[in-house]
Amino acid sequence: MRNYFYFLRRKRYFIWIIALFLFVIYMYKYIDKNIKPTIVAVSEVQARQVAIKTINDTIKNKIGNNIKYTDLVSVSYDKEGRITMMQANTMLMNMIASEVALDVQDQLVEISESNIKLPLNNVFDIHIIKLPSIKVRIIPQGAIDVDFATEFESAGINQTRHKIYIVVNTDIKMILPLTAEDIKVTTNIPIAETVIVGDVPETFVDIPEEGILDVIR
Repeated sequence: MRNYFYFLRRKRYFIWIIALFLFVIYMYKYIDKNIKPTIVAVSEVQARQVAIKTINDTIKNKIGNNIKYTDLVSVSYDKEGRITMMQANTMLMNMIASEVALDVQDQLVEISESNIKLPLNNVFDIHIIKLPSIKVRIIPQGAIDVDFATEFESAGINQTRHKIYIVVNTDIKMILPLTAEDIKVTTNIPIAETVIVGDVPETFVDIPEEGILDVIR
């Protein structure tokens, strides 16, 4: 009889272990299917915002008001004062691109040494109970690609505004508890502009997309 009760106790104990194991698997699948996508999506937005702010602040601190339009583009005029050609200063642009890439890389490495706290109350918009926060880490991946872009837009009658942007492309890895995601980040900041009076010349040596340095550290 004693062996019989011992067998029943062991059987119940075994059933409880199986039930607990199945419950853990169910909860894992439920979280992975219903909760994880929301956490990843919100975390990605937060990580992207932090990375873009870091890049933008780095560019502003690096360039500030030190770069003028005439430093980047030289303008040629004819005898009547009309613009005939616009020539990009590719040597200066390459130097700026290289320095910006190095500074951005340093700043991204610096923020990777700390974690971003993301309160789950904000993720699920719940304020009745206090939910814990999860830690999000951002790690730079690979190259910092720095290019330049230009834009012409109408600024009034017979006037055209010419803007020059610095464009930064990079990849970061977002690390969350139990998962990680690769994110591509692109941001651009206007660094110089001018208003062209008259027609935009047909001869315009555009800012090159090739030849701008990629920096890998």
